[in-house]
Amino acid sequence: MAMKPHRKKRLTAILSSVIGVAIVVALVLYASEQKMNLFVTPTEVQAGKAPVDRIFRIGGLVKDGSVKRSSSSLLTEFIVTDMVADIYVTYDKIMPDLFREGQGVVAMGKMNSEGVFVASNILAKHDEEYKAPEVLDALERAGHPVDRTKSKSEGQE
Repeated sequence: MAMKPHRKKRLTAILSSVIGVAIVVALVLYASEQKMNLFVTPTEVQAGKAPVDRIFRIGGLVKDGSVKRSSSSLLTEFIVTDMVADIYVTYDKIMPDLFREGQGVVAMGKMNSEGVFVASNILAKHDEEYKAPEVLDALERAGHPVDRTKSKSEGQE
């Protein structure tokens, strides 16, 4: 028994549509995976949980006394800590005005072969009390209690 021509056309159209939708979904999922930036703490980096050859974010506090600025270029070197582990970071662009030792920071970039985090972007806090939620989470995971009750307005009074 042969399939009628109009049914064959309808089946072909349905199969083509399903395959097309599957391809679009696969491409969207692939693109969203490439855009996601995993957040990792210094402790997780030292434990080997950081992605290899992939951009990710690292956050914590800028360790006091660790910032070294080059006199001949924009290169800045510093240490990001979660009070358990320290990660050496380099950044060769203009630092945000609010970047300070002892303050929260989130850096985006990759680890190099020497175990140094090479940042392509630095995000610094924006007032005296604010710390990025990711930084607070990292400090809590490292076993340091964090006061989340302070609002931004309290820091501006």
